[in-house]
Amino acid sequence: MKMTRSTLLCCFGIALGFGLGAGLNMHGPAATVQAESLTAGETEELYRELDAGGSSLSDTSKVLSKIARVVMPSVVHINSFRKVAGRGRVEETGSGVVMTSRKRPGQYIVTNRHVINDALPNLDSIAIHLPDGRVINPRKVWNDPYSDIAVMEVEARNLEPLRWGNSDELNIGNIVLACGSPFGLSQSVTMGIVSARGRSSLGIGNRSGVLNQDFIQTDAAINPGNSGGPLIDLQGKLIGINTAIASTHGGNEGIGFSIPSNLVQRVVDHLLEYGSVKRAYLGVKLDSEFDYEAAVELLLYRVRGARILEVYPNTPAAKADLRYNDIILEFNGTEVLDESHLINKVSLSDTGNMAEVVVWRGGRKVTIQVDLTDRPVRE
Repeated sequence: MKMTRSTLLCCFGIALGFGLGAGLNMHGPAATVQAESLTAGETEELYRELDAGGSSLSDTSKVLSKIARVVMPSVVHINSFRKVAGRGRVEETGSGVVMTSRKRPGQYIVTNRHVINDALPNLDSIAIHLPDGRVINPRKVWNDPYSDIAVMEVEARNLEPLRWGNSDELNIGNIVLACGSPFGLSQSVTMGIVSARGRSSLGIGNRSGVLNQDFIQTDAAINPGNSGGPLIDLQGKLIGINTAIASTHGGNEGIGFSIPSNLVQRVVDHLLEYGSVKRAYLGVKLDSEFDYEAAVELLLYRVRGARILEVYPNTPAAKADLRYNDIILEFNGTEVLDESHLINKVSLSDTGNMAEVVVWRGGRKVTIQVDLTDRPVRE
């Protein structure tokens, strides 16, 4: 989702090519479409009906306009600069959103870590463009590599924070808005729906280092420069931070991914309270290629859960006697879908608590209590 000012795709030409050329004979009379002729009276009557409004589309349009008005004063454009050998200073752009924290008073901009990380530790190399035209630098930055979230403390008057929404209440098909600065075009809004939830193991760009992969998938147009900007629900609240796209040519193809707001809020609160995010862990290596054949071999006749390939010594898993070839089916009452789902559930659990883990072992279910402790900090 990074970009430089020189990156600009000619999407308009591509859209016209597909729209006009597919399956149509563009020669001769068949290509001509006649518009319906209207009398002056008919035209006047139609305009009166349109001016009167009252249609469901008109009402929806007014709601979307209200959402944009309340949200856009909270959305910022971010430029970060870094030096590259042989290329001089390289500029990258992204988006951010003004938010508050439950744990620490102050004014904060939330964005993606990858938008600003290459500019650190030089805070003067990060320029935050506010909606009213002011340009400021952050006073302090916290970031979390496991979630790709960064928080910047700023000092400026008249900032308008956006309100937190509850991403757990999202359903597939819900209408959402994506806001930000695609291709550097600040204060842009696009609309779409939630296409899927709980996306993981995306393999997009440098996402392999991101531990918490629990993305919201949306077809709202997200393009380079949207990274770090908000995904909004119909109540005008933040329900995600836009972070990645799946694309063959670098632009929007209707498959964008956002970090759920509940995860973002937890990360922000921990960063501001502790300086890092406290995460629980088990201490196991999981099978990323667990398939039907492996499940049948272990007497489980459908692919479910997460298979353990190795238990590391002196970890919560080792102390709880989790074993090689155990298949973790449930974690704290939640059915485990796959290895990424388990990693996310465990890492977002509070440390210092006992977790109930149900495993498939030797053809039967076994319930095990695991004492969760802090994940070792990544070097």
